[in-house]
Amino acid sequence: MQRALDAFGRLDVLVNNAGAGQVADSETLEPAEWQRIIDLDLTVPFRCAQAAARPMLAAGRGVIVNISSLTGHVGLARRAAYTAAKHGLEGLTKTLGVEWAARGVRVVSVSPAYVATELLAGTSKAGGFTLDDVARRTPMRRLAEPSEVARTVAFLASDDASFVTGSTVRVDGGWLADGGWEHGER
Repeated sequence: MQRALDAFGRLDVLVNNAGAGQVADSETLEPAEWQRIIDLDLTVPFRCAQAAARPMLAAGRGVIVNISSLTGHVGLARRAAYTAAKHGLEGLTKTLGVEWAARGVRVVSVSPAYVATELLAGTSKAGGFTLDDVARRTPMRRLAEPSEVARTVAFLASDDASFVTGSTVRVDGGWLADGGWEHGER
């Protein structure tokens, strides 16, 4: 945060986008792996938000965007640590969003479903599913593109979203709105 302040004289936006996935049977999930995911996907965003909020609150303006996941809203088997962290991130977004709103700092989250990235390719192998499986399950019949998530983040960070705080925007192609039936088999 200090380098950004030194370089630009102010801090306008923080996007908490670092994170890691996890696929493991819950009964054998190692405590160290649980803690690694909780730390990276929940504790680090909180600590970054704290650090960013200090100059933002002093300036009376700023936006913090947390990148969550569809698993922040549902449970997926074999993803206990990741799902717990993303549920926590959704709660953190709400708490900080209302706590800092009157002081000019907005906090929001973006919850993508499956995004076409190299990380997903690795997760699909560990999780025993294919990218085609995901596309068939998604009402829009495809994965999200990284640019679609990025444009949502840019909107939320802009003045066009100036009355949005403590909220989540789902970029999921209808995944969470759907009842879960595989498309074409209803």
